[in-house]
Amino acid sequence: MTDVISLLTFSDTSKAFTAYRSTVVDVDNQSASHPRKTPRLDADSDSGSASRSRDSGKGKNVDRGGPVRIQVHGFAGGIVGSALNKVSDNLFVRLSRSIRALLEKGSNELSTTYEGVYTACRGVVCVAGRGEGLYEMLKAEIHRCVNRLADELEKTNKEGVEWIGHFVETCAWFEGQVALLESLLTYLDRAYVLKNPSLPSIHDLAFTRFRERIFSGYFIVEKLQKGISTWVTWERNEGQVHIHRPFLKELVSHLITHHVYDAIFERHFVEQTREYFSKESYQMVEVEKAKAKVFLAHCNQRTNEEQGRARDVMLDGTIALVKDAAIRALFEGRLEWMAKEVFMECKGTADLKKAYALFSSVDGLPVLCREFKAYVQKTVQDLVKDASKDDEMVNRLLEFKSFADTTLKEAFLDPSTKQNNQDFSYGLIDAFTKGFKARRNKPAEQIAKHVDRLMRHGQRGISDAAFEALLDAALALYRFTDDKDVFRTFYHRALAKRLLLERSASDDFEKAMLKKLKEKYDPEFGMGDHMFNDLALSRDIMREYHARIRDDSSARKLSVMVLQRSVWPFLARKKDVDLPSSMQADLNHYTTFYKIKHQGHKLDWDHSLGTATVKARFAAGPKDLTVSLYQAVVLLLFNNETEIGYRYILEETRMDDGELKRTLQSLACANKKVLKKRPAGKDVNDNDVFYFNSEFTDPRAKVHINSIQAKETAEENQRTQSHIEGDRKHYLDAAIVRIMKAKKELSHEQLKNETIDAVKSHFVPDVSVIKQRIDGLVEQEYLRRDEEDRNLYIYVA
Repeated sequence: MTDVISLLTFSDTSKAFTAYRSTVVDVDNQSASHPRKTPRLDADSDSGSASRSRDSGKGKNVDRGGPVRIQVHGFAGGIVGSALNKVSDNLFVRLSRSIRALLEKGSNELSTTYEGVYTACRGVVCVAGRGEGLYEMLKAEIHRCVNRLADELEKTNKEGVEWIGHFVETCAWFEGQVALLESLLTYLDRAYVLKNPSLPSIHDLAFTRFRERIFSGYFIVEKLQKGISTWVTWERNEGQVHIHRPFLKELVSHLITHHVYDAIFERHFVEQTREYFSKESYQMVEVEKAKAKVFLAHCNQRTNEEQGRARDVMLDGTIALVKDAAIRALFEGRLEWMAKEVFMECKGTADLKKAYALFSSVDGLPVLCREFKAYVQKTVQDLVKDASKDDEMVNRLLEFKSFADTTLKEAFLDPSTKQNNQDFSYGLIDAFTKGFKARRNKPAEQIAKHVDRLMRHGQRGISDAAFEALLDAALALYRFTDDKDVFRTFYHRALAKRLLLERSASDDFEKAMLKKLKEKYDPEFGMGDHMFNDLALSRDIMREYHARIRDDSSARKLSVMVLQRSVWPFLARKKDVDLPSSMQADLNHYTTFYKIKHQGHKLDWDHSLGTATVKARFAAGPKDLTVSLYQAVVLLLFNNETEIGYRYILEETRMDDGELKRTLQSLACANKKVLKKRPAGKDVNDNDVFYFNSEFTDPRAKVHINSIQAKETAEENQRTQSHIEGDRKHYLDAAIVRIMKAKKELSHEQLKNETIDAVKSHFVPDVSVIKQRIDGLVEQEYLRRDEEDRNLYIYVA
C-alpha cells in the first residue's frame, strides 16, 4: 500500500502544482469564514503592484521571498481521510512490532528493514501527528524489556565472575539496542520529545528504567558485588591475573555509563579491600609474628599490586582510594609497633625510604618521627655510656651520624619540595643532644682526643678537602655537647703537646682549625694564637743564644721553649727529675743568658715534655733513639752499670715513683725493648732488675720510642677533670655575683635561671651545684637572704 509520504512526494521532473495558475491562499486567522481565493494577474502584468495594493488595503506586510504555505482542505473525513487514518494505523502497528522485536533478546522477527522503521517513524510522528502514542508505546516496551532482562539475570545459574560476564553481556546488548532505537526513531526524539521539555529522550528513558530496575534491586546488586569480591579475592590469594579480568574492565565501563560506578563498584571495592587487608595484617603480625622488615616489604608489595590492579581495571580516581584503603588497613593499629621495629631491623636507606612513603600515606609521619628521635637518642646513649669502648666512641658516633644524615637526605624527603623533612632534621639534633647528656663530660673529652689524633696523623694520602671533611664531621659532634669547656680544656692540652713535641702534621691545619673554632664555636680558642707566638719567640731567642756560644759547645744541641704559664695548660711541678751534670750545666748557662736579656723574668723548668736523641750501640749496629727526657735520663745510667735495680734508678733520678714506673715500662715492656728486666712481665715492681738489651733490632736507623709522652695517663686525666670542676665553680661564682650586682635582688628561681643562661656557652650546670655556689656566696657575704622572704637574695655591696 502506498503511504502518505509517497502520495505527497513528486519526482524532480514533475511540474506538480506549478502547472496551474498561481494563487495565494490568504487565511485570516481572525475570521472563521472560508478563505478567499484572489486571481493573480498575468505574468506580463505588474503582479507586484496588484498584490501590494491588496495587502496595503488590509494593513499587512506579506514577505514574498519566504516559503509558501499550502493548506489542503476536505481530507479530514470522507474516503481520503479514512485512507490516511488506515495508513497511519498500519505504520503504528508496524513500528510497535519492530520496537518489540528490537527490545526482545534473541528475537529475529523484525519484519522490515531499518530504513522502513525510520520512514515509518517519520510518517507516524511528522505526518500523522501520533508522537505521543508512539512515545508511550516505546516506554511500555522498554519497561517490559528491562523486566525480562532482570528476571533472566536473577534466574541464571551462573555465579561469581561468570555471572559478571553474563551481566556484562546483558548490559552491552541493551545499550546497543537502545543506541539502535535512537537512530531509527530519530524523528520521535527530534520532532516530538524536543517540543515537550518535560519528557526524557529515548536514551534517558531507557537508561533510567534500566538503572531503576537493574541497579536498585538487592538481588542483582548483591550478586554483582559478590562476583567482584570473588574475582579480587582470587587474584589477591593467588597472586595472578584472573582469566576473566576483562569482564571487570567491561563492567566498570557499563557502570560508568549508567552512573552507578561509585555506589555499586567503588565503595564496595574499597570496603572489601579494607576488610581483606585488616585480616591479613592481623594474621601476619599477631599470628605469624612477622618481623617489621618482612611486614614492610609485604606492605610495599601489596600496595603495588593493588595500584596496578586498580590502574588496569578502574577509574583514575579509584586508584588512590584503593591504595589508601589497603595501606591503612595493613597499618591500622600497627604504626607504633612498625615505627619502633623498623629502625632496629632496617639499616638500609632503601628500606627506610619505603617505610617513610608508607607512613606518609597514612598520616603516620609524626609517629615515625617520634620513634626515629627515640631510636637515635637511645643509640647515642648506648654508644656514650659504653665505657669499655671509650677510645672507639667518636668513631662509632661518627659512623652512626653518617647513617642518620644519609637517611635524612635519601629517605626522609618531603615529596613536594624534595628537601629534608625539617621535623626529622630537628629531631635528629635534639636526639643527639639528649643522648650526649647520658654521660657528662666524656663525649666532649673523646671528641677533643679524636681531633688530636687526626691532627697528629695528618692527611695520610687523602686530599685537603677530604681531611677538612673529617675535621668538620668531628666538630659536628661537638655541637651536640653542653660541656664546651671540657672540649676546650682537653683540646688545649692536646694542642700544647703536639706543638711542643712537634707531633703536629701541619701548622697550617692547626692554625686553620683554631680559627674555625674561635669564629664558629668558642671565642676563647684565641689562646692558640698566643701559643704560636710563644714558639716563634722561643725560636728567635734560641738562634740568638746559639750565635753567642762556641761552635764546639754541647749547648748547640740544646733547644729551649720559653712559655707563658697563663697561655699553656701546664701546672708548675713541685718535683722533677735530676738531670745529668752535663745537661744541667747547659741549662744553667742558658738561664744566665735569658735573665740577662729579660731581667725580672723567672724560669721554672718542666722536663716532662722534654725530648732527647740518644745514640745507642747494639750488636746489630748503632741506632739513634728518639726518647723523652725522662727516658734519656734512665738510659744514660746504663753507660756506667750493666744491671741496675729499680730502687737504685729511683734514687739516682729522684723521679716520681709512678712516673718512673711508666718510663721503665715503656723501655722494657713495650714493643721496642731497649732494656730488659728480671723477672719478665708487663708490670714494673720495686724489686725488678733492668739491663741493657744489646740484641735489640729495628729496620730503621732512627727509632722513635717517646710516644709515651703523647699518651695521657689516668693521673693526668684526673687532674684535668679536677681542674675543669674547679674552673666551673669559679665560672658560677663570677656569674652569680655579676648578675646580682646588676639586679640587686632576685628570687632563687630567677637567679638560677639567669645563672644557667649566663654560663650555658661553656657548660650546663646541675641545679644542685648552683644552689651550693649560692649558699657559699651567702656564707662569704657576697649575698644575703631577705629577712621576711628567705627565697629572696639581696646583693651585698
